[in-house]
Amino acid sequence: MIQEFKDFIAKGNVMDMAVGIIIGAAFTAIVGSMVADLINPIISLFMGGIDFASLFAVLDGGNYGSLAAAEEAGAAVFAYGRFIMAVINFLVIAFVVFMLVKAVNRAKKKEEVAPAEEAPAGPSELDILMEIRDSLKK
Repeated sequence: MIQEFKDFIAKGNVMDMAVGIIIGAAFTAIVGSMVADLINPIISLFMGGIDFASLFAVLDGGNYGSLAAAEEAGAAVFAYGRFIMAVINFLVIAFVVFMLVKAVNRAKKKEEVAPAEEAPAGPSELDILMEIRDSLKK
């Protein structure tokens, strides 16, 4: 059983998956920063200064100045601004992954489309028709 586990771990696809997970974690941090630090301020500018991270509703009816204050007080908070940011993060990550997959597929197609040997030319339509005509004359 230990040998089977070693064989499983030594397979290339397992190592590729591990590298992918590590890069994905780093990529998530980059995208999170891009959304929080670049995209949200631009959206906020067009939306009249709304900061998504600060959008929340207190479910117990209390009045708190900020999301952090409501959470610190232990109030039940519906933090829909964080959800909006998570959706934006997802959309950015999905778009970037789509573009990466598209680029990889394009590169694979270029590899597959190698100059093929020209197929030997068969008889033309005229040759076939002449052959039929000649066979009918006999």
